[in-house]
Amino acid sequence: MEDIFKRAAQLGLEIKYWNAFGELRAVSPEVLAKLVDALAPADAPGQSQIVRGSCEASVAPAQAYQGDAAARRRMWALAVQLYGIRSRRNWGHGDFSDLLALIDLAADVGAAGIGLNPLHALFDDRAELASPYSPNSRLFLNPLYTDVEALPEFPGPQVAGVQRDIERLRDQRLVDYERVARVKARALKLAHENFLRGGNTERRRAFDRFRAQRGTTLARFACFELLRRRFAGPWWDWPQQWRTADAQSLERLRADEGPAVEFFEFVQWAAHEQLERCRARCAERRLPIGLYLDVAVGVRNDGFDAWCDQKAIVSGVAIGAPPDELNRGGQNWGLAAFNPIALEMQQFEPFRRMLRASMQYSGAVRLDHVLGLQRLYLIPHRVPASEGTYIRCPFEALLAVTALTSVEQKCIVIGEDLGTVPEKFRETLASWGVWSYQVMLFERTAGGGFVRPESYREQALVTFATHDLPTFAAWREGRDLAVKQALAIDPGESGEQRERAIEALRQAIGQRGIEASEAVEFTSVARYLADAPSRLVVISIEDVLRVLDQTNVPGTINEYPNWRHRLPIDVEDLRQQPGLLAVADIMRSAGRGASGA
Repeated sequence: MEDIFKRAAQLGLEIKYWNAFGELRAVSPEVLAKLVDALAPADAPGQSQIVRGSCEASVAPAQAYQGDAAARRRMWALAVQLYGIRSRRNWGHGDFSDLLALIDLAADVGAAGIGLNPLHALFDDRAELASPYSPNSRLFLNPLYTDVEALPEFPGPQVAGVQRDIERLRDQRLVDYERVARVKARALKLAHENFLRGGNTERRRAFDRFRAQRGTTLARFACFELLRRRFAGPWWDWPQQWRTADAQSLERLRADEGPAVEFFEFVQWAAHEQLERCRARCAERRLPIGLYLDVAVGVRNDGFDAWCDQKAIVSGVAIGAPPDELNRGGQNWGLAAFNPIALEMQQFEPFRRMLRASMQYSGAVRLDHVLGLQRLYLIPHRVPASEGTYIRCPFEALLAVTALTSVEQKCIVIGEDLGTVPEKFRETLASWGVWSYQVMLFERTAGGGFVRPESYREQALVTFATHDLPTFAAWREGRDLAVKQALAIDPGESGEQRERAIEALRQAIGQRGIEASEAVEFTSVARYLADAPSRLVVISIEDVLRVLDQTNVPGTINEYPNWRHRLPIDVEDLRQQPGLLAVADIMRSAGRGASGA
C-alpha cells in the first residue's frame, strides 16, 4: 500500500487535495493504482529524476508574442460560431468562403480580427457529435468548413446531383450536421476523383508539397480515417495489428488502398488551402490580429491523436473537475489529455506540434482551461468523477514552450483562466506574457455589482459572456433561466436574483454617464467594455444581432440543440446591421477602431 502512494507522489499525483468545500480529501489507493498504470511508461524514470523544463526555459523568450508593435494598443474583434454562419451560397453550414467575407467585414468596420470556435477535426462521418471542443484531432481541420464549390476539381452542384440537398440545407433553422456531412463527403469524393483523373500539374505539385510538409502524421491520419470507417467501435477494439500506428502495417495499407487513403489527405489539403487563404486575406486587409482561434483542452479518447501517440496522451483516463457547489458529483469531460511525464520524455514536442497546428493560421489563440498547464483533474474509466485526483504538470516548462512557439508563429496567447485559480497563477501567466480572459458576467463585486472597466487587466481579452453562457438578449430577458428550468437543470440563479443583476448593470452603466433605456441595450454594454484598459474587447455577433438562443447549455447532450444554431440573417447582409455599425462607432470613439490610437 505504501508503495502505491510513494509511486503516485513520484509521478506528480496528489494523494490528497483540498476540495471546493474546504475539505482535505484523501484519494483511494485503488484509484491511484489505476492512474499510476495509465501514466507511467515502462521506460519512464521516476519524476524525481526529471529536471523539469530546464531545456525549454534556457531557450525560451522572456514572454509570449505580444502583437505587432506598430498596431494600435487597444483593439476589438468580432466573434462568430463559424458553423452557424448563414449565407446565400453555403451548404447550410458556415465555411471558409464565409470566413473570407467576415474578414473583409471586420476590416471595413475597424475590427482587429475575427474570433472563431475551434476548427479541429471531428468525426465527420458521425457528424451529430458536433461539439468543437471534443475533437478527433487538434492537428487537423474539420472538412465541413471547406467550400467545395471553390475547389477547381468540383464540377458543380448540378453535375454532382446535390443541388436539391443544398437548397434544403440552406433553409434549415439549425445546422443539419449529418446531412451536410453526407452531401459534402459525396462532393469531395467527386472532386478527388476528378483530381486523380485530370489534376493540373500546378495543383498536383501543391498537393505533393502539402503531403511532404505534413509527413508521416498526415499519412497516419489518412490511414486512421480509413480504418475508422472499416472497423466498428473504438481503436482499442480493432484487430490487434491496427491498434497502434505501426509504420509497416500502415505502409502496407497505403500500398493496398492508395486512392482511398489519399482521399483523406486531399480533404485536409483542401481545408488547409482555404484556411491559409483566409490567413493571407487578414494580412492583405492589415488586420492587427486576423484570426483568433480556440484550442480545445483535450481530445476524444477514441480519436486520432489518442491513437497516434499513445505515449503522449493518457489512455483509459478522462479529464474533468472535482465536485463543487454547482456539480456535486464532479464533472467528467470525456476527453483525454497529454501525459505530463511522457511530454517531458519527448521534450514537449507533441505539445508544441499541437500549438503550431492552430497558431500557423492565427494571430491569437485561446487555450481552453489553461489551468491544465499547472494541474489536471484525472478520472480513470469506470470511476465516478468525484473519485479522481489531480496530477501536477510541468507548468513553467509548458509556459516556456508556449512562449517559444508563440514568438515563432507571431501569435498572441490568451489563457481561459475562469473560476477559482491557485494562488499566483494569473501572475505567473502574466509574467510569461499570456493574456487573461475576463468575462463581464463574472466580473462582479461581493455585493453583486459590476466592477468598473478600469479594474480590468491590461493584458487581457474582455467580453460579455462565453459560448457556455446566455447571449446578452437572453440574459436580459431571463431566457436562459426558463430553458434550464424546462430541462430540469438548476439555473443557479432565481428570477429575482437576475432582476437584481440587471438593475446592477443599469446602475453601473448609468454611473459612467452612458445612457441606458429601461431595457438596457447591448450597445451600452459595448461602451462600458470599450473603456477598459484591456488590449482586446471581443464582441459576439449573436449579441449584435440580439439572438436569444444560447450556443451551448452545459450539462446537456441531446436535450438542447448545442452547437447547431444558425444566425438569423445572411453574412451578405451583416454590414447593413445597425447594431454592428453602432458597435463599430463605439469602438472607434474609444480608440479601438482602425483610426484609433
